Amino acid sequence: MKKIFAMLAAVACAAVLSACNDQKAESKTQADESFNKVKAAGVFVLGLDDSFPPMGFRDKDNNIVGFDIDLATEVCARLGVKLKTQPISWDAKEQELNTGKIDCIWNGMSVDSARAKAMNLSDPYLKNRMIFTVKDKALANLAALAGKKIAVQNGSTAQKLLDASEAGKAAKEIVPFDDNQTALMDLDKGGVDAVFLDEIVAKYWIVTNAKPYIVLEEGLSDEVYAVGFRKKDQALRDSVNNVLAAMKADGKFAAISSKWFGK
Repeated sequence: MKKIFAMLAAVACAAVLSACNDQKAESKTQADESFNKVKAAGVFVLGLDDSFPPMGFRDKDNNIVGFDIDLATEVCARLGVKLKTQPISWDAKEQELNTGKIDCIWNGMSVDSARAKAMNLSDPYLKNRMIFTVKDKALANLAALAGKKIAVQNGSTAQKLLDASEAGKAAKEIVPFDDNQTALMDLDKGGVDAVFLDEIVAKYWIVTNAKPYIVLEEGLSDEVYAVGFRKKDQALRDSVNNVLAAMKADGKFAAISSKWFGK
């Protein structure tokens, strides 16, 4: 009788282990379906703040264009799908991603520990620096910003950096805006004394709008940009990542960079 019970117990344990392994395999398979789902749909939905030049923004004809858009368009062409750009609220980007409304966040998104924890990030593809730009030449350094009003984009890594910095603590007020362009226009009108933002965005705006503004030499952080995917979407992340690596190797990435940045 003991032998029979032992045999039954062994069979039961084997069945449980088999079921667990099947569940793990099924879970892994489902996770790997992320790219296949995009491929089957024929559309890759890119979430972005559509007022973030030169990464992603609207041109005079209201078309969404930019460096990231050109990169994503080439990636989609190589993957055999169409690109769909979906404007989102930057402050709610993780929610838009996790509810399935978009397939990725691709819009000059800086990497930090919180985003690395919340999302499955691509390899970094571009370097950036977080800086202050000012209109008044008398505000030539960080010390001069003490007691001044500093604008920053709501929900950005810039906002976190500024809030935690000595410059932020010394400011009269930190004024949040939905996007950097609105913040820069408020600087132009004199509503704020400085804007804290991505150097790439600041310099592009200054040149394209012919503004004699100053980018302070003293910044707060060097950063890198990456594309954000849902944590479980490893197959989709890897597919995009591999194409970006191929584009760097064959010169297409450099050609797009030259178009937007001149180098």
